[in-house]
Amino acid sequence: MAAHSPVEKRWSELTPRELYAFLKLRTDVFLVEQGVDETELDWRDAEPETLHCWIETTTADGAAEIAAYLRVLFDAEAEHADAHRVIGRVVVHPAHRGTGLAQVLLGRVIEQFGHESLLLHAQSYIAPLYARVGFEPFGAEYIEAGIPHISMLRKGAARPGAALGGR
Repeated sequence: MAAHSPVEKRWSELTPRELYAFLKLRTDVFLVEQGVDETELDWRDAEPETLHCWIETTTADGAAEIAAYLRVLFDAEAEHADAHRVIGRVVVHPAHRGTGLAQVLLGRVIEQFGHESLLLHAQSYIAPLYARVGFEPFGAEYIEAGIPHISMLRKGAARPGAALGGR
């Protein structure tokens, strides 16, 4: 696998090892490191429309590990504006933070879904990362799972040819 090459799969395509690897990363960071007491396993991972996107690396001993991960949910009813797609569970392994992997994953999501409005609920300290790829904060800061958050929206951009009847 090429360096920083994202993997994308739906629930039905995931192997048990892949599922375990990204759930382990999410648990290690959100529950153990950050002390989030909210439900991590919410069954949204298993929804047919959910897209799991991650970057895998190889450790010094040759084992594969998930370096960064996010998921993209689809909500039939938009939570805000016209954003039906919600990016969440953005996480980077501590050994890979500051290397741009989250931006690679976000870029991939924008490449696929950037014609649609995208929503996310950012931990406030990391909001500048999302702002760099076009997300704008809205509403007041709030506390979720004991951590300050801000909601952010990236408005959809018309696809080339859309004005000519393209999709």
